[in-house]
Amino acid sequence: MFSPAFMPTLCCNCFFESFLQMRQAEMRIEIISIGDELLIGQTLNTNAAWMGRKLLDIGVHVKWVTTVGDAQEELMQALRIAESRSDVILMTGGLGPTHDDVTKKIACDYFGASLVLNEDILAQVRERFQRRGYKMAAINEEQALVPDTAEIMKNDQGTAPGMIFKRKATTCFIMPGVPREMQGMMLKHVLPRLEEQLGGRAIRIKSLMTTGVPESTLFERLDNLHEIQQLVRVAFLPNLFGVKIRLMAIADSADAAESRLKHAEKLVRHKVGAEIFADEDINLEEAVAKLLIQRQQTLAVAESCTGGLVANLLTNIPGSSAFFDRGLVTYSNAAKTELLGVPRSTLDRHGAVSAETAQAMAQGVRRMAGTDYGVSITGIAGPGGGSLEKPVGLVYVACCDKNETVWEKHTFANDRLGNKERSAQAVLDVLRRQILKNNAG
Repeated sequence: MFSPAFMPTLCCNCFFESFLQMRQAEMRIEIISIGDELLIGQTLNTNAAWMGRKLLDIGVHVKWVTTVGDAQEELMQALRIAESRSDVILMTGGLGPTHDDVTKKIACDYFGASLVLNEDILAQVRERFQRRGYKMAAINEEQALVPDTAEIMKNDQGTAPGMIFKRKATTCFIMPGVPREMQGMMLKHVLPRLEEQLGGRAIRIKSLMTTGVPESTLFERLDNLHEIQQLVRVAFLPNLFGVKIRLMAIADSADAAESRLKHAEKLVRHKVGAEIFADEDINLEEAVAKLLIQRQQTLAVAESCTGGLVANLLTNIPGSSAFFDRGLVTYSNAAKTELLGVPRSTLDRHGAVSAETAQAMAQGVRRMAGTDYGVSITGIAGPGGGSLEKPVGLVYVACCDKNETVWEKHTFANDRLGNKERSAQAVLDVLRRQILKNNAG
């Protein structure tokens, strides 16, 4: 029994061409992320990713993301380019009190503003230090110097205020680079203003999480998206374990958007089928946990090549004690025999990495634990240990219940950690399908 689950996905730009053409042109947004630490890879640009997701929630897409260092000319050039092509500029970083925090000064030079002392902000900064029992350094007083032509955004999470410049058709929001401070300003000041500018459109978004099918196959099943794209915007978002299908409906009223979204979801579910494991942004182990908890069923796990990864994923979920009984790592043949009762003859005849051993492991752990389900994984994670007959990446997973034992064979890559992760996802998907099968109707 072979499953194509977790095959490498094909990321074709043509898949998204019609989707991208549907983007509305009335708001062109550019993010400028500032900081040498971003350019050298010392810090990941999580701010841009977060902003992109939040902007998508209100129905707009970021058109450009620019990352620049702390040098004045580089930032001035980035501002010139952004202003020439964008309606909205979102800048983050460089608003702190130290010598390398130059964004405020450069913004003043660019927009022709002068710095003036804001007594309210100064009082806020002092109060924040006093509340925490710290002595405020003189350098922190500079954070109360703000551009005289900018609208100021209060920082509820820190000491550096944000600012808004407007020139001709472009609005520039400048925010701190500290994630929680930037997020607070986006939620309180920026997003509400952009939503108002959009004119009250109703937006509804749903994510359909899939596993076990490549992106290219999903695209084929959805018949090139034409029918669905008459209702919603569609995006395929692949990762190591599956593909998220994101549907976005935009209409003049909430009822109309909801109707479009429901119709589109029905079409997608009809064509994709059981590969959809959730209609919310959760991972596979969370979906499996929900199924077991809802049905008041229990699980035991026997792992070899994954070394306890499945048990770790499941017990990371709050409330896992309601369904998770035990997990055994039976790495050696002796452990498989002593702890799970795998017959020595099975190991001698078929080997530790085989369908027969995987089935015996799942049956053994279920029998020992007395649970509703027992699952198992055995394979060759690599990079060594493979052969022509059994190459690195060969994995067998099995699931046993009171009625039957099912198994799957997978052939992954020459990547030890990746193989462990894919194997864990594969056995979780086998378990998910078996739970649904047993509770069908």
